[in-house]
Amino acid sequence: MSVMVARKKVVRKWEKLPGRNTFCCDGRIMMARQKGIFYLTLFLILGTCALFFAFECRYLAVQLSPAIPVFAAVLFLFAMATLLRTSFSDPGVIPRALPDEAAFIEMEIEATNGTVPQGQRPPPRIKNFQINNQIVKLKYCYTCKIFRPPRASHCSICDNCVERFDHHCPWVGNCVGKRNYRYFYLFILSLSLLTIYIFTFNIVYVALKSLKIGFLNTLKETPGTYPSMSLTVLTVLEVLICFFTLWSVVGLTGFHTFLVALNQTTNEDIKGSWTGKNRVQNPYSHGNIVKNCCEVLCGPLPPSVLDRRGILQQEESTAQEGSCPRAPGTQEPPATQGPGQAQEGHSVLSLQVPAPSVSDTEVPEEKQRTPGELPVPPLDAGRAQH
Repeated sequence: MSVMVARKKVVRKWEKLPGRNTFCCDGRIMMARQKGIFYLTLFLILGTCALFFAFECRYLAVQLSPAIPVFAAVLFLFAMATLLRTSFSDPGVIPRALPDEAAFIEMEIEATNGTVPQGQRPPPRIKNFQINNQIVKLKYCYTCKIFRPPRASHCSICDNCVERFDHHCPWVGNCVGKRNYRYFYLFILSLSLLTIYIFTFNIVYVALKSLKIGFLNTLKETPGTYPSMSLTVLTVLEVLICFFTLWSVVGLTGFHTFLVALNQTTNEDIKGSWTGKNRVQNPYSHGNIVKNCCEVLCGPLPPSVLDRRGILQQEESTAQEGSCPRAPGTQEPPATQGPGQAQEGHSVLSLQVPAPSVSDTEVPEEKQRTPGELPVPPLDAGRAQH
């Protein structure tokens, strides 16, 4: 008897995707490999808000209004939701060309440019594309082996071509592109409002306490749970964090508001694509701030073209654990697979038992009959009928 075990392993596409990305939750979460600054962003937001809710909010809710902690909680939850949506989503990565597709593109390029003499630099691989009566150049990516779509660019950190590439943001741990730019903008906008909110009410808290017990007594006040640390020291720490955050986050929000109004990306602004010496007009702008904002922030969100959780292939492995001796003269029947074939992920146990051997003397020889002759029943069979 032999025991055979058949196993099938499902390989999904995210496991074989090129580029420098990390995936979690079976490909549902996609981030860059460099995530250290992203964890710092989480620590600063969570730490500052935790101190504000633990100490100042309780006093301000009693003295001023209970709506103060409620509004702060709404801003905090909205900022965290948009941050995680920006960090964990596909920014619009363009799949690389398959070997057959890359070979076909190479043939097209050679047919267009012709053979280049040895020692001479080949011409740039560029295709002209017309958008709103304006010529836009499509550049060839030597890494992805494709002609990049308009406004796409190759990220050197993630090693991927991203559609409508804006920039790579280490603070969110991901690229910012066509599929997550609106969430990135909403994140920095809500974070700016949350920073201003906490900064303002921290100063209000210190002012109210100083009017009641004096500024020096306020500095000496200690909470019951932390007797070794002054409560105002924690407030001052929050004020310092918010103060230095204001200059960067609020300024970044204003810059991206300007870009959204012009329907322009950070990459295009840095390169001077539409404001350079040629003074080429932006073909993607509608000439109206409202229309540009609606297209960037409220337009339809395209689906991901990576199909990260699609099944790539199935690897089958068969192992034989043991066997038992068979009787002499018997042959192992061929392994057949009927309609009861084992499904994916289950083990199949096939038991092979040899058939008993019968000697030639035990089998009676049949009398050969001529064509048309009926078979004669044996004598014993006739007696049994009587």
